[in-house]
Amino acid sequence: MEPEFRQRKIIHIDMDAFYASVEQMDNPELKGKPIAVGGSEVRGVVSAASYEARKFGVRSAMSGVQAKRQCPELIFVRPRFDRYTEISKRIRAIFREYTDLVEPLSLDEAYLDVTVNKKGNPSASLIAQEIRARIFNEIGLTASAGISNTKFVAKVASDYNKPNGQKTVPPDEVEAFLEALDIKKFYGIGKVTAEKMYHHGIFTGADLKARSRDYLEEHFGKSGGFYYNIVRGIHYSEVKPNRISKSVAAEHTFRENLTSELFMEEKLQRIGEELERRLKKHNISGKTVTLKIKYSDFTTQTRSKTLPYFIADKGLLFETAKELLYQERLKESVRLLGISLSNLNTEVKKTVVVQLKFAF
Repeated sequence: MEPEFRQRKIIHIDMDAFYASVEQMDNPELKGKPIAVGGSEVRGVVSAASYEARKFGVRSAMSGVQAKRQCPELIFVRPRFDRYTEISKRIRAIFREYTDLVEPLSLDEAYLDVTVNKKGNPSASLIAQEIRARIFNEIGLTASAGISNTKFVAKVASDYNKPNGQKTVPPDEVEAFLEALDIKKFYGIGKVTAEKMYHHGIFTGADLKARSRDYLEEHFGKSGGFYYNIVRGIHYSEVKPNRISKSVAAEHTFRENLTSELFMEEKLQRIGEELERRLKKHNISGKTVTLKIKYSDFTTQTRSKTLPYFIADKGLLFETAKELLYQERLKESVRLLGISLSNLNTEVKKTVVVQLKFAF
């Protein structure tokens, strides 16, 4: 009997340069121009870059200074997360017209299990095409999609024909698709791991597949078993519509670096207030408070404390963050502070779904 995961039909939808595309849609003067959302040429970090900016090597998480250096014509736009959230909700509403099995990963991407769908359409590829067309016609943005029998392959495939394209990898073509893939294209294999694999002579999926499970576990620890499975198209993870975040956070980047803890206390109070609003909106509380400190040299430090009880109150959040702030001396001046709450009072409820087999 064929394993259940091979019978699934999963779509991964990924919006194209979402934040930047929304800004270009709302402001026609920005269309066709290189823009960066977030930061500035003096302060901050790029949250998203338009495709025009990406041609110059501008990427998310890049400092505004470096981005401007690589693209002198770059236009910086302040992020409008309320607007992005509003559009994301409209996109998800479209998804749910096809299936209730929708697992959002962020505002701009989600998995959909359409094995059994509300439209009665046996073709996941046609469903993805229809959803992308609706997003464009009803909202004005483009999206890319990957279609396969596992979340892992669908995620990898959605990046294959970006922007505004899609890629279907049927179950019987999965292994050949992965064997030909550059190892750095594997979702979950970051730059550091890819470099390590290169040192072991692993450059493609075929190279990875040639290594035994024992070899991979010896050199890559617990992840070795994961790598051994995924390159063979084995991935059991289901689409989880009730996926709950493991932590909730709020942070702020300052216009000028801060050197005094006294000034930082005032900032932490405001961050604590914002975090409380987010927690109460979703009726969430937690036990572990983490203070995030990003220094002027862009290094990041975290300090955590776990309380014996659940909290969501801004006062308790601030007092705990303040205690963590004074836990040890600061290394440099500070450009960003953040507070996150984890060890939450939420439970992940597993959804049991009966999967039927259809042709792709």
